[in-house]
Amino acid sequence: MYKKTVSAVVCLLGLMLLVSATGCSNGMYGPSIGFLAYPVPVSPYWQKQFEDEFHNQEYYARMPILGPIQPGTSAAALDTPSEDEVMRKLEEARPVQGGIPLLHEVQRNNVRIVIEPLQDNIDQPRHYPLVGPAQLHHAHYKATVYFTEITRVGWPIPYTVVNEDAQEVIYIDHDHLHMVSNVDPGPGTGYPEPLK
Repeated sequence: MYKKTVSAVVCLLGLMLLVSATGCSNGMYGPSIGFLAYPVPVSPYWQKQFEDEFHNQEYYARMPILGPIQPGTSAAALDTPSEDEVMRKLEEARPVQGGIPLLHEVQRNNVRIVIEPLQDNIDQPRHYPLVGPAQLHHAHYKATVYFTEITRVGWPIPYTVVNEDAQEVIYIDHDHLHMVSNVDPGPGTGYPEPLK
């Protein structure tokens, strides 16, 4: 009796292994990658962190290299910081996302942003590795964020604190490069003479 039970279990396991190896069980054709074929749940916290890193890299982490400044034109800086950029910098400095519901939550309401330019000037041409001769354009901004901050604490004693006059100051740099076409290098610098 014992041998029949063992042989039946071994045959059943062999049949299950054969069926799962052929791909007939889930309607797939070809080789199977086993448990890796099934989706793995990802925490919303990690998903949002990856999305924020991608968004910052795509929009704010790169330094643009613009064309040369034409003679007789003003070299205005790039666009002022957007509200999205200011709020992302504020969230990096003082995060409110990720609170614990019903225990400790912070909200920012009635947000108003005032952006002031602090500096807008251009350095002399110089050589930058992997870029060549270029001018660095400094553009610095001061963003003052006015908002109403609501803090809700739920334990041990539930209470709510409302700060009507909350404000934060964020400094944002929008430095970028301008290519330089005909550089007068002077003698002994290793640059070729400019075209005439």
